[in-house]
Amino acid sequence: QVQVVESGGGSVQAGGSLKLSCAASGYIFSSCGLGWYRQAPGKERELVSIISSDGTTNYADSLKGRFTVSQDNAKNTLYLQMNSLKSEDTAAYYCAVVCRRGGNTFHYWGQGTQVTVSS
Repeated sequence: QVQVVESGGGSVQAGGSLKLSCAASGYIFSSCGLGWYRQAPGKERELVSIISSDGTTNYADSLKGRFTVSQDNAKNTLYLQMNSLKSEDTAAYYCAVVCRRGGNTFHYWGQGTQVTVSS
């Protein structure tokens, strides 16, 4: 079974940094990517960044230059380095294994980790 577990959230002052981690397992590496999403209260869940099995990354345009996604050497952990945090970055951050099979896309979500940025 696919397992996705986020960690590293917390409270930070504006301008500070946080690094989130996502441990993912139980999926077919060649068929799936790993992504970070976030959802603020009253807002739709949005893509932050995604990395494919070949290492290709995509970011939300508004976050380029502040957020960086990476993987550890074993590719079993996904990271999101968040710099120059703003109050508008406050949200629940979710990691997902994103897989395509038979023309369908499947998202296997973690439980989320809260990031709160205060000013």
